[in-house]
Amino acid sequence: MKALFLVGAALTTALLTGCVSQPTAVGTGPSFKGPTGLQLYSLRGQFTRSVPEAIALAQSYGITEVETAGTYNLPPAKFREMLLAAGLNPISGHFSYDRWQNDLPKVIADAQALGLKYAGVAWINHTGTFKESDARAAIALFNQVGAECAKHGIQFFYHCHGYEFQPYQNRTLMDLLITDTDPKKVAFEMDTTWVFFPGQNPATWLRKYPNRWQLIHLKDLKKGVATGELTGKTDPNNDVPLGQGQLNWPEILKAAQDTGVKHFFIEDEAATAPEQIPQTLRYLEQVRF
Repeated sequence: MKALFLVGAALTTALLTGCVSQPTAVGTGPSFKGPTGLQLYSLRGQFTRSVPEAIALAQSYGITEVETAGTYNLPPAKFREMLLAAGLNPISGHFSYDRWQNDLPKVIADAQALGLKYAGVAWINHTGTFKESDARAAIALFNQVGAECAKHGIQFFYHCHGYEFQPYQNRTLMDLLITDTDPKKVAFEMDTTWVFFPGQNPATWLRKYPNRWQLIHLKDLKKGVATGELTGKTDPNNDVPLGQGQLNWPEILKAAQDTGVKHFFIEDEAATAPEQIPQTLRYLEQVRF
């Protein structure tokens, strides 16, 4: 009885003094604080075969935030319902450039039905080398749709893809996309591999434009893969668990936390992503910076 009293007294003291340790969210640790989510495109093969099974797989990782890339022939509201039932909160979503150009009211309606805070695009339509004219057309579109999204409480964003780092007037077309879009209406999502693959440093770009990169895709590139290409394309199986590739994660994650990134989504496009995602989560839990 005395032992039980002592345990109860210790617990009461801990509660009053705020000393009870809270469980750490999955994919976070002593240095990296997240929140850590998952871009569901990582499980596109599983979703194509069975939406319920893919949702269960995503749930099994212990994450609570997700980013969508389509709803696999389900109405957006139904897809949201299924995600929420599994404890997965859709924060952000990708929609095609064509839809933003030609189907804006429906895109916004779909984003609302999904309950998204962020809605964006991951590819600017262009032929051949990405040019200034392509960038300026995108800037005009992004400012327009960003203003319309804002009326509905949605933040529009652009997800970089690598080809935007074409040189332009002593800088790059990526600079042009950032500086010529309205910072109140257009945010950006960094894909770390699609900054590194063209030969750039993700941490440098995060610090160059603080608070513009509100979202980030955490993605590592296999060791030995050559960089410096501006194609925006590489073998998806070059994606490896964080910490096993070429990117400097302590530097990138510290820069992201210092410069206003609000949501972190793991994206792994490799065929072995289901097995690699837990390894990435464990890395984020132990990385220190």
